[in-house]
Formats: sequence, C-alpha cells, structure tokens
Amino acid sequence: MGPVRGVRKRKKADKKPEENASGSGSSEKEGPVDWWDEFSKRINGLQSPAKGLDKFESVFKVSRKTFDYICSLVNEDMLAKSAHFVFTNGKPLCLYDQVAVALRRLSSGESLVTIGDAFGVNHSTVSQVTWRFVEAMEERGLHHLQWPSTEAEMSEIKSKFQKIRGFPNCSGVVDTTHIMMCLPASDPTSDAWLDQEKNHSMVLQAIVDPDMRFRDIVTGWPGKMKDWTVFQSSNFYELCDRGERLNGKILDLSKGLDIREYIIGDLGFPLLPYLVTPYEGKELPEPKAEFNKRHYATRMVAHRALARLKDKWRIIQGVMWRPDKHRLPRIILVCCLLHNIVIDMEDEVQDEMPLSHKHDSAYHQQICGTVDVNGVHLRDKLSLYLSGRMPMPP
Repeated sequence: MGPVRGVRKRKKADKKPEENASGSGSSEKEGPVDWWDEFSKRINGLQSPAKGLDKFESVFKVSRKTFDYICSLVNEDMLAKSAHFVFTNGKPLCLYDQVAVALRRLSSGESLVTIGDAFGVNHSTVSQVTWRFVEAMEERGLHHLQWPSTEAEMSEIKSKFQKIRGFPNCSGVVDTTHIMMCLPASDPTSDAWLDQEKNHSMVLQAIVDPDMRFRDIVTGWPGKMKDWTVFQSSNFYELCDRGERLNGKILDLSKGLDIREYIIGDLGFPLLPYLVTPYEGKELPEPKAEFNKRHYATRMVAHRALARLKDKWRIIQGVMWRPDKHRLPRIILVCCLLHNIVIDMEDEVQDEMPLSHKHDSAYHQQICGTVDVNGVHLRDKLSLYLSGRMPMPP
C-alpha cells in the first residue's frame, strides 16, 4: 500500500460517539460488563493477575465505554465475513472477544504468541483477528480523523492555541516521528528504509490540534526521507498551495497588518506563507528569542500527542520485528484513529497517563533552510505582535 495521505470522506453515514455507545449490535445479549466477567476469568486462569490482566483498563488502554463504542463501530464489518474464529477449547470468539484480542495486540505490542497464550487462542487467530479489526476501523472510523469542517470548529481550535502561548489564528502544529523496524538482511529493500540515524524506519507526519487530536496524517514513506520532503509530498501541502486549506478568516492585528491562518513546525520544515518555523541562530535579539520560546511551548502539543500515541499503542513503539511494510501504514492509521477516539469519547483513562514529550529521542533535529518571503513577513508580524509592541486584536 502507498503512503496514507490524510483521509477520504465516507459515502455511508458514519456513527457518532454519542450514538450506539452502549450496545454491540451483535447476536450476544450480554453487555460488555457481563462479557468482561467471563473473559477476565478466562485470561486470569492462564495468566497471573499480578501481570496486569486483572483490570479492564490495564488490558485494553481504554474505558469500557470507549471499548463498547469501538465495538459498535466495527460490528457490521467484523461479523459480515464468514471466518469462524475459535478459542483453543473450540468456543467461538464473539465480537467482544475479537475486539479484545485486536486492542490488546495494538495496545501492548506483545507478540502474537504471547497474546495467544494469554487469551487462549492460536497466534494465527490473533493475527487474522487484528487485521480484520484494522480493516473495519479503516472503513468505519475515518470520521474521527479529519480537518475541521466548520468555521466554529476552527475558531475554537485557534482560540485554544492562542491561550497556550499567544499565537493568534494558529490552526495546528505539524511534527514527524519514526516507527522503527527490524528488517532481515536478506530483504532487498532494506537499504531504502535505512534513515539518517542508521535505523530502519517509517515516517509518520501529523498535524495536531490543541487537544492533541490528529487532524491530518501522512505515513508510509521510508524514514530516510527528510521532514520537508514528506510534507511537500503530502495532500495537505497541495491543498494549501491551491488555496483550499488554511484559507479561513484573516485576523486583523492592526491597521495594515493582518494574519492569515497558518500552522507551525520546527526547523525541519520550510518557512512558507502558511507554515511558520522558528528563527535560526543562538544569539537572537529579545523579540526573536521570545518568539522562539513561545513557538517551542506551542509545539509541545504535537510532541505530547506523538509520545502518547506511541506509549498507548505500543505496537508502533520500539522496534517492530519484520513488519509487513505494505500493512504497517494502515496499522499506524488505525492507531491514530484510536488515539482520537479516546479524546473524542473524553475517556478518563487518558487522564491517568503521564504526559511526555519524548517520541523520537534517538533522532537529531533536521534543518530544512527553505524560506519563502511571505513566510518571513508572516513570522515577523507574529514576532512583533507577541513582543507586545503591537495593539491587541479587537
């Protein structure tokens, strides 16, 4: 599969988090609480509770409410196909069982054999069920990852960004991370995936809102590609260049000085009319130094989002053992969808996770150096405004 470049609109009506959040739609009559009672007894009979399999949230990284909503999303697609998945004792896997296996695989990053042994299924069943879940989420969950579609939604995003460190009319933060892989020496394509830090990796680029929600992603490209090349190969870049993205309300800061919609990113990205990067250099005058401090603090939103993504969905954390490079972009996409669903459902589990900003600690800062004169003007106006030498917007 080629790179995942954002998401496409679904033709069918999508379910919203508020709808069907309490039923699975399956043939089983018992709810998820009753199902968990039986399921937990099964896995705790195989694994000691001391290993963290005694609490629902510790097993699946989501609350029961969110788990049930996810089941309602994938119910139709996962039960439509005729495959008959069973436990090793011959009992069929219901919808909840299948979602449980898939979520455990994605959230723990444990091997197929480890999960199979813990849940009482063959490792091949773990693989097949997980992939079916990935396909179902691609089909049913894409509405959880999309660019703001209304002026009110975008206005709320820009207001929240301004409250962080003062950036007016900011619409997002762009950042990249690497999903590391262990490829066999016999793989003829292994050199193509060898990045600047001598790791085999795949890039994930994400544009994030102030709530750490992914609004646009690109993945599938080899880790050796530079950040700016990935960005300039994206559909988002093409839309911006055609004036079809970041084309909302212009904010008047004062007479003759206005600010268009824009996103911010680090020095690995080009300075463009709609993408603002920091000033380069160490001995900067106070206004530029203050601008960089605020810029960095605002970018932390994306750092934390990517760090949480990897920490919560650990199948993409660390080094993946000989992954299918055609399937991996789709797994990354589904992990991003699940990340957003947890936010959209206001899942209390996310509040229990420590905030980290380290998602690519083994990698050094890339420097793009490309500068657009209109980007320079936008950055200078923002710096002037943030320095306090310009009147506040009305």
